[in-house]
Amino acid sequence: MSQIQTPVSRPARADTQDFGLSGASILVIDDEPGMRNFLVKILKPRCLRVEQAANTGEAERLMDQVHFDIVILDNVMPGKTGLEWLREQREVGFYADAILITAFADLETAIQALRAGAVDFVLKPFRSNQILNAVARCLDRMHLRRENYLLKHELASDAAGERGRLLGNSEAIREVRTLLERAAPLPTTVLFTGDSGTGKEIAARTLHGISDRASKAFVPVNCAAISPDRIANELFGHVPDSSAPHPERKDGLFAHANGGTLFLDEIAELPLPVQATLLRVIEEKRIRPAGATREIPLDVRFVFATNADLPEAVAAGRFRADLYHRINVLNIPMPRLKDRIGDVQELALMFMQKISRDLGVLPLTLTEDVLVNLSRYDWPGNVRELRNLIERSLILGEFPPEFAGGQEGDTDAPTESLHVVERRHILAVLEACGGNRAEAARRLGVSRKTVDRKCAMWNV
Repeated sequence: MSQIQTPVSRPARADTQDFGLSGASILVIDDEPGMRNFLVKILKPRCLRVEQAANTGEAERLMDQVHFDIVILDNVMPGKTGLEWLREQREVGFYADAILITAFADLETAIQALRAGAVDFVLKPFRSNQILNAVARCLDRMHLRRENYLLKHELASDAAGERGRLLGNSEAIREVRTLLERAAPLPTTVLFTGDSGTGKEIAARTLHGISDRASKAFVPVNCAAISPDRIANELFGHVPDSSAPHPERKDGLFAHANGGTLFLDEIAELPLPVQATLLRVIEEKRIRPAGATREIPLDVRFVFATNADLPEAVAAGRFRADLYHRINVLNIPMPRLKDRIGDVQELALMFMQKISRDLGVLPLTLTEDVLVNLSRYDWPGNVRELRNLIERSLILGEFPPEFAGGQEGDTDAPTESLHVVERRHILAVLEACGGNRAEAARRLGVSRKTVDRKCAMWNV
């Protein structure tokens, strides 16, 4: 018989590095206590969680309680073989990657292992670095699969355009930051409400970024952007038809968010049948993909957003009352831009610098007249409208007339005079210091960063 050599994609290491395993959850299934102990001894110091089972019955009970990233499975065991068990589990909803270990193998066994869904194959006897390399390959594959899927999802939903920072120092935005800081270390469900364009997704990303899940995935889902007949499949995934020529499972967005944060935007647009399923998932932290008979344990932080009036939607029968009360634990209302008008200058400067760099054009000068007119506008489209105005102005090479020029009779307005005096004074001090910004900041009694920001805004 021709033996199958285990491929090694990275060099063996004799040191104590964790091979990227520190966040992995692994289940070892083998009827031999010595082999189980050997594998646990290798993996436990390097992994987040390692459990062991002497038979497939024990394994199934553990898998019903905890999600495992990888299962290391012996092929020759009493009763059914590891391959037979794996084939059965794939049909009922088995979402871990499997590594098959055996002392007896030929090409036919390897082919059967791949068809059953094993992603790697290790021959006994093996050294510790061989099993570590096999596990590392599985994790690399899992992470790459997740990153590719999430990238495609974000590109399709235009979610990538919503990245950014929660800027501003107004009282309204400081209150939002305080709530985010209080909620970040807790598993509490958060609901962001407010008008369209107020930055609900940016606030959700900020919450994720300051939580203990920051190193895990942030998965944004726009419930209005996915058709009602597809959204359940996209969220929960499905197990393959075993009779298909090339059966392949589809991990849903819930599975890809495991360990991280799932952000469901425009939650009011979720179809009623999916609302019922979502309520159960939130309460039980388990999902059942389409076609599966086993539920998968889930570790996800749920964050929601809407610009709709949810109590009105509940009264009209468009939104489940029990789901509304379940997600409305901590409601963070996002302020309108006209209620934080003091942040317009900082936001405009950030958008000007970022978008001009992205477009490869020179930034426009935010003059006193422009800043005053930006501050006087009501911004019905909120921060998104401000961003679009800056981008449009950069493309055209000038601001629209209603923002570009000063308004007659307003030259003595207190807001405008303050901008004019501030600019004249800072530039005069800079000139007196020979352009030395650090010295100018010292004389002005402000930070160097403040002087740099003002100069960038004025294109000095």
